[in-house]
Amino acid sequence: MAKLVSKTYGDALFELALEENKIDSLQEEVEVVLVALAENQDLSKIMNHPKVSKEEKVALIEDIFKGRTSVELTGLMHMLTEKGRFTEIDDVLVYFLDRVKEHKNIGTAYVSTAIELTDAQKKAVEKRLLETTKYVEFEMHYKVDADLIGGMVIRIGDRVVDSSIKTKLYDLTRELSNIQLKVGECAP
Repeated sequence: MAKLVSKTYGDALFELALEENKIDSLQEEVEVVLVALAENQDLSKIMNHPKVSKEEKVALIEDIFKGRTSVELTGLMHMLTEKGRFTEIDDVLVYFLDRVKEHKNIGTAYVSTAIELTDAQKKAVEKRLLETTKYVEFEMHYKVDADLIGGMVIRIGDRVVDSSIKTKLYDLTRELSNIQLKVGECAP
């Protein structure tokens, strides 16, 4: 259900931004609002507290954001509050940012390696991804995972390229198990 809410409201904000040619300005505003919400946990507690009325929550949104953010973004927060969906504001805003990145052909890649990559290696990975995908730019996220033993795992959206030693060993073990089962089945 949360995914449907984030998609519905995120798509609506994206389409509005596209129609009004405000993609860049709304992208910046959304990024700032996400940081502000993450840094101010008290606001989230108030906005999600069942004993605070919707009217008080709407007034709080108006006081904090009106004049500081665009009418579109303030309106979105107002609407989510009215519908009792403010708990999903982060998901909606992140979904919107994902749509903007996709619109601008900016990919997000998560790269896991067994050891820390050098800057030259990171640039080589990014260059290769740019050559083999439709994206013109990448937002790169690197993580060290010693369990991989060697190689790397790259995730872009729902696509995963896994060239880790860990996976190769797992696949080899599985193949050997299948061979042993077949040999055992053939014995008299």
